[in-house]
Amino acid sequence: MEMTAEQAKKRSSILPMIIVAMLFFVLGFATWLNGSLMPYLKQMLLLTPFQASLVLFSFYIAVTFTALPSAWLIRKVGYKNGMALGMATMMLAGLLYIPAAQTQTFALFLLAQLVIGTGQTLLQTAVNPYVVKIGPEETAAVRISIMGILNKTAGVVAPIVFTALIASSFVAPVGTELSAEQIDAMAASLVLPYLGLAAFLGLLALAVKFSPLPELEKESAEGNKAGQIKAALARPSLALGVLALFVYVAVEVIAGDTIGLFALSLGVERYTVMTSYTMGCMVLGYILGIVLIPRVLSQQAALAVSAVLGVALTLAIVLGDTSSYVIANTLLVPFGGTALPDTLLLIAVLGLANAIVWPAVWPLALSGLGSLTSIGSALLIMGIAGGAFGPLFWGLASSSALGQQGAYIVMLPCYLFILFYALKGHKLTSWR
Repeated sequence: MEMTAEQAKKRSSILPMIIVAMLFFVLGFATWLNGSLMPYLKQMLLLTPFQASLVLFSFYIAVTFTALPSAWLIRKVGYKNGMALGMATMMLAGLLYIPAAQTQTFALFLLAQLVIGTGQTLLQTAVNPYVVKIGPEETAAVRISIMGILNKTAGVVAPIVFTALIASSFVAPVGTELSAEQIDAMAASLVLPYLGLAAFLGLLALAVKFSPLPELEKESAEGNKAGQIKAALARPSLALGVLALFVYVAVEVIAGDTIGLFALSLGVERYTVMTSYTMGCMVLGYILGIVLIPRVLSQQAALAVSAVLGVALTLAIVLGDTSSYVIANTLLVPFGGTALPDTLLLIAVLGLANAIVWPAVWPLALSGLGSLTSIGSALLIMGIAGGAFGPLFWGLASSSALGQQGAYIVMLPCYLFILFYALKGHKLTSWR
């Protein structure tokens, strides 16, 4: 029996989706290493919470400067070559961590973070539209959710791998003053793992370059870029979508990457693995999204529920008792888990609230853009810059009378804006 055109199209998209899925896993692995690296560098280099937040700032701020150039580059070289170049840039960044560790120079670590953020931006700008365009638009949210599961699963794995390969080789009680020898040991343990990461990224870049991944149709590079940006931003659903992703990534990174710092301040020994808890909750959220949307909840309703849950959890974290272990004693300890403070676990549960936001906003914001899709995608990718400013504001607030726990209040206005976008913002068709 001959295949129908629809069956042939579905079969032809399987291999590209497998390759793209691998890239999403790598993106997640490299991104969520930050949650372990930041508190590790804080302890190793004796950083303040604000200085430690610069580790995230330098990674995510690269988006602000490179998202639009990435869109221009992709129009020149194509989506496939853009992915390969993004991986190659990340490989170079992996090599930069080696002299940073050997010299224990904080500025070099920040430079390495900036370069790997640049590579991530190029890769993200190419791979996200690929997922949207490689199948029907009406099922784009489902495909993005599946990719999100892989991305966040990598976020579960990355801290565990980091702890096994790096943190486990260093033994010293949390909160004690480190000797020069202990600091040297912490720094030395970073070298081989990052060398291995760089080698893997380089091989993957070559694999993508010479893979049978089909090229999407290039969009016209003609016309004034400023004019295209203006035309794209004239659509409120896109402009507000960019802002929604900005505040979303801010809270996602706060929940995923500051949890280790907060755990360190509470004296939790295995602080480098805490990001895995947040990412585990995000994976659960993605799975629930695939099961419930649109069977039980519409995409917009799920986005609103996520925002409301984020507001409730933020207030519970800020007002919670760090000496209470009720959640862990009920859900973790009876099954052999670790006893952790309720406030710490509530930060992890924010992963559940955050999971649906990214896959819901993308198709809503890109809907109907046509030839402006790559510019719209680049503008949405710029929303990832929220990951630079969210932890930075949290770090600044941590240095105030609020302390690290009270500093989580900076997430409240972010979730309120996401709620606005879910209820009204995505429906707007004109600024008038």
